[in-house]
Amino acid sequence: MTQPDTNPSANSRTTTHGIEVEAAAQLLAGRSYPEQRRWLYAYRIRIANVGDVPQTLMSRHWIITDASGEQREVRGEGVVGEQPRLEPGDTHEYHSMADLSTAWGTMEGSYLFVTDDGEQNEVAIGRFFLAESADNFLVAE
Repeated sequence: MTQPDTNPSANSRTTTHGIEVEAAAQLLAGRSYPEQRRWLYAYRIRIANVGDVPQTLMSRHWIITDASGEQREVRGEGVVGEQPRLEPGDTHEYHSMADLSTAWGTMEGSYLFVTDDGEQNEVAIGRFFLAESADNFLVAE
């Protein structure tokens, strides 16, 4: 099946306030321990400024939901220790990890971006699956 997306490995693609966010996840089987109820997932995020004003990513808010419906929220400054400033046309990509106590779950959330004029924009991160079948990008374990 052919996907119309420019990046067919994305599980999720959302555009808000001129910022496009793509997300994909992959199970790290070699670092997961089902007998201990611990599954580790790597995820890749690609952020693109498709708008016409520079914006800086200030903070993140994640909602991680496991298969039993238990939710965990994560908030913090920037992403992986950075607060990237994106000029129109710029992209920023990073990798991180999330662990679950069930074999699958979902992640979604938002970023807070600020323009040079001080305008604050909440940018959606669309829901994507943390599931063994979601092997959408390669990660060295």
